[in-house]
Amino acid sequence: MGSKRWVAVFDPVKMEIDKETRDAIKEAFEDLVKPVEINVFIGPNCRYCDETVKIAKVLEEEAPVKNGKKLVTMKIYEKDKHVDVFKKHGVERIPSLTLVEGRIKYTGTPSGEELRGLVETIIRISQEDSGLDETTVEKIKLIEKPVHVEIIVTPQCPYCPYAALLSNMFAYEAWRNGKTDFVSEIVEAYENPDIADKYGVTSVPAIAINGVLAFVGVPYEEDFIERIIDVVERRRTIKTEFLEGATGI
Repeated sequence: MGSKRWVAVFDPVKMEIDKETRDAIKEAFEDLVKPVEINVFIGPNCRYCDETVKIAKVLEEEAPVKNGKKLVTMKIYEKDKHVDVFKKHGVERIPSLTLVEGRIKYTGTPSGEELRGLVETIIRISQEDSGLDETTVEKIKLIEKPVHVEIIVTPQCPYCPYAALLSNMFAYEAWRNGKTDFVSEIVEAYENPDIADKYGVTSVPAIAINGVLAFVGVPYEEDFIERIIDVVERRRTIKTEFLEGATGI
């Protein structure tokens, strides 16, 4: 699949956050407990940086205030001015948005359906509750090798937020337990066609683990964490598993 096809099909900049969506975010954010910081990474000649900043601002604006402070705040970092922060968060592309010191990373604009997954991710971090099964958490604690999960998504994919949320919560639990080399990266396909092409993506969500395409579709939590362990421990040859809950490009 050529990159031109990806760019031509969809323009995420057209995804506007209307009043109904703002109201839904505001209502969802009533469940926030502790502050969460959003980091937005931008730079020159960036087609969708303004869109990503707008989304982060909406999240900040719709968050409630506790003890005189917003429970969701944003910081903006520029490519030429904040090289150290880019490096610390593992950001190489713009726009990007990160949480928990870069262990959760959105490469590309988290618009459309992906906004739902981002909102839920923020809520769970704020509540310090990943929602994962305790067995899964214990397995995450035992992982001693670097993990890089890439969830390739599109803004109009209704299944993608579920895969993204699972991956994000894996990374969050790893981070909570002092494991800083577990990264969940949500990759917007239209803005990053080379990554989509690298894995031959024709349906999303497509899930790669340490450079190996493991799933197309949304896996069960147990299957997902087991596949991660299989990859990092090289327990067996990994073949791509095609699941229900995927949408074509």
